Amino acid sequence: MEYHRPVLLEESVDALAIKPDGVYVDVTFGGGGHSSLILSKLTTGKLFSFDQDRDAEQQAKKIDHPGFNFIKANFRDLKKYLRLHRVKQIDGLLADLGVSSHQFNVPERGFSTRFEGPLDMRMDPQATLSAKEVVATYSEEQLHRIFGIYGEVKNAKTLARLIVERRMRNPIETISDFKQAISSCTPKGKENKYLAQVFQALRIEVNDELKALEEMLEQTAELLSPGGRLVAISYHSLEDRLVKNFIAKGKFFGEVEKDLFGNEIKPLEAISRKPITPTEQELLINSRSRSAKLRIAGKKEVND
Repeated sequence: MEYHRPVLLEESVDALAIKPDGVYVDVTFGGGGHSSLILSKLTTGKLFSFDQDRDAEQQAKKIDHPGFNFIKANFRDLKKYLRLHRVKQIDGLLADLGVSSHQFNVPERGFSTRFEGPLDMRMDPQATLSAKEVVATYSEEQLHRIFGIYGEVKNAKTLARLIVERRMRNPIETISDFKQAISSCTPKGKENKYLAQVFQALRIEVNDELKALEEMLEQTAELLSPGGRLVAISYHSLEDRLVKNFIAKGKFFGEVEKDLFGNEIKPLEAISRKPITPTEQELLINSRSRSAKLRIAGKKEVND
């Protein structure tokens, strides 16, 4: 089985406009597809690849390149770890957000609705909060909030109430326990889509994905050298909105700020006006790429 087929591989690496002696960061190493292609374009340059997953760490050991450095950490700690490697500025950063197909395909990780396994969903298996914990301990209000906001689930309130009622009778510990517990409010004929939204909400909460993404984007804007590139691939509207807003406004909510002369204060400039999406050919080979959106931004050049 292939470990993970990278989405928009050529397009995203081309978007970095790689300089052979540059310093690059891949904040989502996964199976190493993007990292390997970046390394093939470097001579004296360096690549720092982040991932908090043990399996990714094993994949990284297969890469033999003098400029390659693997960092087992969450990308929200980007600046801290780059500082440890004495890196103050970078020429480009690539983020392929979401869960790798490898993580989806390992039943024990509990990411997929297709397999039986523990209700887990931790990207870092050492983390304390799991999906089982969320389902067992969150209040009805908290569950309503995460299903409504992170999963955009239509009957989020009913779903939250049902989980609280069901867990009082029996513990909900596995994926089948969970699917059974919520079966009465799962729309008939739309089970897969509904469960995907519910699982997405739990996964985002367990891994604090949106907050981590915000923190990473803010640090990227500081780290990029003038003309440096940010390349981000997102798979759902919540991630894409954060990336899009940060590129357009330098912030995640509200309007762009302006200086005394009416100039917009924002560190990045969009390079692709519209997001790049997979070709028909890629969609045929890799169905997971269906919802992918690639956005490219450059750090503004400093005017004298």
